[in-house]
Amino acid sequence: MLAEGIAPTADRTLGFMVPARNARGQLVRLDATLNAILAAHPYPEPLIRLLAEALTLTALVGATLRQDDGQVTVQASAKGGVVELLACDWRAGELRGYIKFDDQLPVSDGMSLPELFGKGYLAITVDQATSDERWQGIVPLEGHGLAGALEGWFGQSEQLPTLMRIGVAGSAATGWLAGGLIVQHLARAEIGGERLDAGEQHPDWAHVAALAGTTSADELASADLPAEQLLWRLFHEEQVRVLPGPTPVKGCRCSATHIRDVLMRFPEAERAGMRDDKGLISVDCQFCSRVFGIAA
Repeated sequence: MLAEGIAPTADRTLGFMVPARNARGQLVRLDATLNAILAAHPYPEPLIRLLAEALTLTALVGATLRQDDGQVTVQASAKGGVVELLACDWRAGELRGYIKFDDQLPVSDGMSLPELFGKGYLAITVDQATSDERWQGIVPLEGHGLAGALEGWFGQSEQLPTLMRIGVAGSAATGWLAGGLIVQHLARAEIGGERLDAGEQHPDWAHVAALAGTTSADELASADLPAEQLLWRLFHEEQVRVLPGPTPVKGCRCSATHIRDVLMRFPEAERAGMRDDKGLISVDCQFCSRVFGIAA
């Protein structure tokens, strides 16, 4: 199955399958990439944890795509809470994200999603580049974690039994580490059998979910526990196939050339109104906290 003694590695994705149980999954760990994204803005610690969770969820879904195929976007729009906007996306291993928040409102650990966001929703969008297919799911911002909200959506809306776990550890002084696990039961139609609905307690899924459900947040966010070792702990009695995935990297796609190309699509009259006294148009990229002065 899996070998003991594999050295830990940071910033990676690892897909896996449990063929005999018709299950598939993904493990993600974010280290230097996470810290580079978080460094763009001075977030309070509870929002650091929230953004780390959102980035991990985005990477979990994104890593299931082929490395050069498509983009995953996770976005929460809200009103009446601390967080006004949360946005993350993944494309070919490149990950980015940020939170817009009201720094005049108090925020603390343990706040529920309604307390953080007020009224709002979480939208997850998958664009498949090679097929031009696009699907989107809308998730209510309820409960105490984004993983639980998304897990429930897979089960209720997609009728796909799903288990998700996220762990975030660290501090501003030591740096941050996040890890995530998603396990799903394959639609049995994919393998020539009947489709398994989320409400069914099929023995195969019950077995896999029971094992995967023992994963702790500390294990997922441990610098000393490599993904292969964690899979060994969970499924050492099963035959597991591992599928190494793309390495997550911080990837903001802003550039002066790209921004100028976008600005040139606006009519000249509109661009004239955007220019400052030096003839430049200022564009602020919130993802990487850079301001571009573009002659357009």
